[in-house]
Amino acid sequence: MPTCRRKRVVLTQPSESLLRALKSNPSRDVFYLQQTGEIFETYEAYAARMSFYRLKQFQCEVTGKSGLDYFQALSSERSEAETLHSRFSEPLKPAILKAVQFQVVGRLDHLVESVYERFKDRYYKGEKVLIDLNGIKYYGVVHTVYPPKYSTDVAARDANKPDVDGVEQGTSRPIDNEEPHQIYDDLKTPVKEVNARDDPFLYYYWVLLTELERDKSDKSKGSKPSDGAEMIGSLMEVQCGRMSRDRLSFSKSILRRFIRDCVDRDAAVASPWTVKPAIAQKYGVISSMTEDTRNNVEAIKKGEHDKRKKVWEDKDGPPNKKHKKMTAAQEEKAKAAALKRDREAQEKLDQQRIAREEADRIAAEKKKKKPIRYPTEDLDVRLTDKDLKAGMKLKRPVPTSHALPFNHHSGLFESFLMAWNFMVVYGQPLHISPFTLDEFEHAIKHTDVDMPCSLLAEVHSTLIYNLRTVPFARHSAVLSLLQRKDHLQSDGMEDEEYFGVNTDQLSAAMSDIGNNWERVPLRHSEGREGWEEALIGCLKDHATRENFPRMREILTKLLFAPDPNETPAPHDTSPSSSRAPSPLEPTPPPQRLSAISTPRERYMNLPVHDRIAILSFMVNLAISSKAIHQHMESCEEQLTSLRKEKIEVNRTKKQYLEEMNVLMGEAKEEAVDEDGRMEDPSDMSDVPASDNGSDSGKSKKGTSKSKDLRQKAQLQAHSKQREAARAKQASAKQAMAEHRRLDEEVNKLERRLEAIEREFRKLLGGVRVKPMGKDRFYNRIWWFDGLGSASLVGSGGATQYGAGRVFIQGPSEFDLELMMRRTDDEVPVQIRRLEEEGQEGMLGPGDWAVYSEIDELEQFIAWLNPKGHREIALRQALSKWWIHISAGIRRRMQDLNVHAKLPEARRSARTKIAPDITREPYMMWTNRRAINPT
Repeated sequence: MPTCRRKRVVLTQPSESLLRALKSNPSRDVFYLQQTGEIFETYEAYAARMSFYRLKQFQCEVTGKSGLDYFQALSSERSEAETLHSRFSEPLKPAILKAVQFQVVGRLDHLVESVYERFKDRYYKGEKVLIDLNGIKYYGVVHTVYPPKYSTDVAARDANKPDVDGVEQGTSRPIDNEEPHQIYDDLKTPVKEVNARDDPFLYYYWVLLTELERDKSDKSKGSKPSDGAEMIGSLMEVQCGRMSRDRLSFSKSILRRFIRDCVDRDAAVASPWTVKPAIAQKYGVISSMTEDTRNNVEAIKKGEHDKRKKVWEDKDGPPNKKHKKMTAAQEEKAKAAALKRDREAQEKLDQQRIAREEADRIAAEKKKKKPIRYPTEDLDVRLTDKDLKAGMKLKRPVPTSHALPFNHHSGLFESFLMAWNFMVVYGQPLHISPFTLDEFEHAIKHTDVDMPCSLLAEVHSTLIYNLRTVPFARHSAVLSLLQRKDHLQSDGMEDEEYFGVNTDQLSAAMSDIGNNWERVPLRHSEGREGWEEALIGCLKDHATRENFPRMREILTKLLFAPDPNETPAPHDTSPSSSRAPSPLEPTPPPQRLSAISTPRERYMNLPVHDRIAILSFMVNLAISSKAIHQHMESCEEQLTSLRKEKIEVNRTKKQYLEEMNVLMGEAKEEAVDEDGRMEDPSDMSDVPASDNGSDSGKSKKGTSKSKDLRQKAQLQAHSKQREAARAKQASAKQAMAEHRRLDEEVNKLERRLEAIEREFRKLLGGVRVKPMGKDRFYNRIWWFDGLGSASLVGSGGATQYGAGRVFIQGPSEFDLELMMRRTDDEVPVQIRRLEEEGQEGMLGPGDWAVYSEIDELEQFIAWLNPKGHREIALRQALSKWWIHISAGIRRRMQDLNVHAKLPEARRSARTKIAPDITREPYMMWTNRRAINPT
């Protein structure tokens, strides 16, 4: 059983009201936790228990692994238990379980030690053992066990000796009914005493040798036969001295795990170890105590209680000694002393109580005054007056939800975004070039029959080619419709009609369209001609009413057209209507579709929500294709290579920076030495003239000679200084050149690190798409640019974008429930969301909004509080990619401004010229990765 904080997790029992309802109202709805079998009366209790089980604070009781949730810990225990029971010797299990049943032993280690000492030299029929014959070890199986009474009777043992054929056939003999090793008494009995009654060294065993033990030290690959191989298959009579068990099947650690998994014990003092009922029933262990066993256990319990009681009395009262009879004066004196001791003891207890209360009060004050260590839980952080004065904003800038395409119905934009992201991320295995979200939006809205949209054709054709590799059932859509019709008829109901078309008419219309869709070549050079019919065939073989609920409605719209002679009703909700019906319960419009048409003509009249539903269905199927899985594995391998390259580049960069620091230090030292070196003035001055006029005349000749020598020495010194200066200057130039070279290398490595980060983001998007992070209210922030086959930087360093926006998704239902369960906050979370997000900015589960301008996004980043765990991580992620995020937003705004349709002035009202959509970006898009099928 998994443990939490070193205590076993006890499963919740049904409440009394539920037990009463079982009799009075058996059909009452309850909440059932399948993994544990627990039943709850309310969803709140069920959710609270599930949240508790999901916490990473459980520990596997068998392996000791911690940091797991309850289900991981339970799975780990079951896995280890299966491994343990498969390794442990099966014939030994009943004997050990019988030995530990109802044993009163304090510690499990002591119980294991006692069992191991008793059974290490005792073997049972059917056990797999190791036999040592003159240094050669064999694996064998115990066939017959002879108790000590046969130890001296060789003839009796030989009489019961079976032959090899008998061993294999498992023939029964009288000796097989004798149970050996009758040692199931108290484990506290010394082993010597037990062995004296039933000596294991007097047992004889007939063992069938099955194979040689593999020598791990022998690594030769030759086929030379091993010594002793001729003994394999023979029967040997051995004693326990030559026998042993494999350490993987029997050791103290294995035995401890086996006993701990099979037995249990109450928490009361001196409680006996008992085998779990299911295991006891399986191995034939008696589960009910006999009267003698019960009396022994009760006696042990009583003795333990008396022992503890005596220890307590000896601790509190005076030692038990025989006192002489005291006089009246001595008794009075003893009473006074006892009263004095009691009074002093009471005063001491009062002082301790007061000191303890004072310590608790001081600790509580310290706990209140203890500063919060940041970062912490985001919802625990509140803006102070100091933060507001510093410029931090209380209210988050409101993201816009009306600017999102197809956001008029819940879940429609998310399906649209998922389909676009799939096509862009897996563009390489799908052989399709990236396109922007705006281009995909306009392509979905394209309705001109005379102007085919290349983007629509390429997207559908690529998915059709991919779904050819996904297993499908032929005519699954038709079979699903016919099964629905039969079910309605069996219930006495008429067949359903959608848009005036019944099941038989729809099945007949589908029968001749798209039958060979998996073999039809949709050539890129021919504009993917015929992709509409192939789409019908793909849906016909892949879709059912279960995996595609709107299948019938969409197929009807693709195969039938309204009668041209029939006038539509005023309240028509035809495909041109902007309102999307519910995808689960579509409401048929009043206009009847009675004329059979072709998918090529009808697809352009299909509403956008139907087109998105088709793409979403195909994308969900394509994710399981072999090409996508191989691409994911390739991305994982490339991610591993990039991680290694990043480590190597960082190591080289660090080495270059250290060399640059050394060069800079040497240059500074040389500059200090040059400034400190001063020229000696005595070398530049002459010897002063003597004041004695008579001496000057006599020494004039000598003075001129010494002056010449001094000037010559000065010239030599200056020459050496100039040579040294030139050498130092050359060294400094060389050092600066080396510094510049290293600086260039560091810049190259930094550019490579940036490229690695961009490539890492692309490959990571091919494995799993993760949000940038979450804000304090668990809103998820998404940025989809630069994932998969898309790139952030094009040729020549040009900015590229996919969505060119930052999206916000509302909190999940689980996160919302976590926030609502916070009851200790001074301000409830709902009120705080109104204050900081605003009524129009609050997003629920499944809601989306967007930041399309840089100013809005900068305000949002400024609103993030770095004191919270989630928001500091989100802020760092946005800052890391800010250059590319802002560049993508600017590039998108430029593209929108360039292609904006400005009203033309002074246009004549008589001539109405249709807008030229051929110059629209989505119409000019081409697939450069297309492969023409043969």
